[in-house]
Amino acid sequence: MENQTHKKTEEALAEIYRNAQLALQSIADILPQVDDEEVKAELHAQHEEYEHFSAKASVLAKDKGIELKEPNVFKKMMMWGSIKMNTLTDNSRAHIADMMVQGTVMGIDALRKTASELAVDGDDDILALLDEMITQEEKFEKKWKEYL
Repeated sequence: MENQTHKKTEEALAEIYRNAQLALQSIADILPQVDDEEVKAELHAQHEEYEHFSAKASVLAKDKGIELKEPNVFKKMMMWGSIKMNTLTDNSRAHIADMMVQGTVMGIDALRKTASELAVDGDDDILALLDEMITQEEKFEKKWKEYL
């Protein structure tokens, strides 16, 4: 049973880290396409938050002897291509916001699924980080919806 719990802990931490890394990559890919200063400021603020989550996950992983892997390079390239194509013809505030809402919702869903699988016998530090990240992502979603 202990091994099963450790595996779920590892997977939860990996999901937090992957989610943060993909969000950081998305924001880095979108930023050069954005002309709207208010949207740029929001993207920069959110980038800082995702760096915070990435760092927290890294520290927890190190403390627990877990090795975190970077997200798949192919997935990153596909995401970059998709963002470039999506913003080529429309880099309006609403379109950028729509793209960010979609990504945020996918992140929230993945994190909630992970939290529900870990909830019973999970590590308190990781559960707290999961809850914190879900709450923050929900705030991001709400913020982006204001631009739609």
